[in-house]
Amino acid sequence: MQFPRWQIAFTLLLATLAVSVRADERTRANKDEKTMKKLRLYIGTYTGEKSKGIYRVDLDLVSGEMRGLALAGEVANPSFLAIHPGQKFLYVVSEIGDFNGQKTGAVAALAIEPKTGNLKLLNIEPCGGAGPCHIVTDKAGKNVLVANYSGGSAAVLPIKADGSLAKMSSLAQHEGSGVNEQRQQAPHAHSINLDAANRFAFVADLGLDQVLVYRFDGEQGTITPNDPPYAQVAEGAGPRHFAFHPDGTKAYVINEMLLTVTAFKYDPKKGTLTELQTVSTLPGKRQAGDSTAEIVVHPSGKFLYGSNRGHNSIAVFAIDERGVLKLTGHATEGIKTPRNFAVDPTGKYLIVANQDGDSLTLFAIDQKTGALEPTGKTIEVPMPVCIRMLPIE
Repeated sequence: MQFPRWQIAFTLLLATLAVSVRADERTRANKDEKTMKKLRLYIGTYTGEKSKGIYRVDLDLVSGEMRGLALAGEVANPSFLAIHPGQKFLYVVSEIGDFNGQKTGAVAALAIEPKTGNLKLLNIEPCGGAGPCHIVTDKAGKNVLVANYSGGSAAVLPIKADGSLAKMSSLAQHEGSGVNEQRQQAPHAHSINLDAANRFAFVADLGLDQVLVYRFDGEQGTITPNDPPYAQVAEGAGPRHFAFHPDGTKAYVINEMLLTVTAFKYDPKKGTLTELQTVSTLPGKRQAGDSTAEIVVHPSGKFLYGSNRGHNSIAVFAIDERGVLKLTGHATEGIKTPRNFAVDPTGKYLIVANQDGDSLTLFAIDQKTGALEPTGKTIEVPMPVCIRMLPIE
C-alpha cells in the first residue's frame, strides 16, 4: 500500500518532534543536575541499641560537607528505602520476620515534610514474605515493588493518591535451591529493579543463582514471568544487586558469594538478558568472610562501582562502548563493611554507608578516569545500610 506524500511527511514531522522533545527533556534534566547545590540524604538502618530508624543528613555539593544528622522517622529495621518520583513520599521495607502475628515483613509509607525533611508515617502493609530487603517505586509512582529475602519472593503494593499503600496486589513466589548448602538451601530474593520503560522487573535471587525477569503491569499492579523467565549466573555466585546502564541496553549484577560482576546485553523489547562477561571485584583471591553488596553505574555511563565487604573497598570499573568492564582500581580509605553506597545525580561524589563503621564516607569522582579520591569528609550515622537522595531547593 502506498501512502499519500502528505501523510508520510506528517508522520516524519511527528517523529522529529518526539525526538526533539526527548532531547529537550534530557537537556533540562542535565541542566538541573549541574545547578544542583544541595541534597538531603535519607539513610536506612538496622534498629537496636544504636539506631532508632531512618536518619537524614544534608550534603553540600559545592563544599562536600555533610551536616545536620537527625532522626527523620521511626520504623523497625528500615534497611532499604525508595523515594516516590513526586518526591513527597518515602517507602521503606521493615526487614522483620513477624508482622502482626504473620510470618512476613512489611512496607511502610511515609510523607516527607518539605521544610524539615522529617517523615510522617502514613501506614504499614505486609509484603507477603519475611525479611524484605530491597524496594523500588515504579516510574509512574503508582506501585512499590519489594524483594523478600527470607521469604524468597517478590511483591507489588499499589500506591494510593494520598501516598499511603494499598494491600498487596501481586506476589511471585520463587522455588528451588542452589549448590551452596549453607546459603542457597532456598530462594532468597535480594533486589528488585525496573527497566526504563516500566515494562519489566528484575529480581536477583541469591539462592537460585538467577536474575528472574517479570513482565510488569503498572495499571494492574502485577508481575508475571517473562519468556524466558530468568538469566542464569555461575553456580554458587549468589546474585545480589542489579543496575542498568543509562543507555538502557546494558545491565549488571553483582554476585555476593563469588565476588564477581556479570555484565549483560539487554533487549528492552523482549526483556531478555544475554551475558557478556563475568569479572572479579577483587585485586586478588577472595578470602574467608569476603562478600559483595552494592553496584552502581555512574550517570555518565563510563564507570561502574561495586562494594566489597571484608576487603572493605569500592571496586572501580571502566565501561567500554560494548558494556564490557575493566577493573581499574579500588578505594579503601575510611571504609568498613560498605553495605551500600550511592553516587549523587551530578556524578561528582560517591557516598559510602559503612555499616560496621557507623558512618558515611565521601569520595570525589575523577570525571575522566572514574577513580575515587578521598575527601576526608565523614559523618557518624548509626548502622547505615542504605542511602537515598532528594534535592533541596
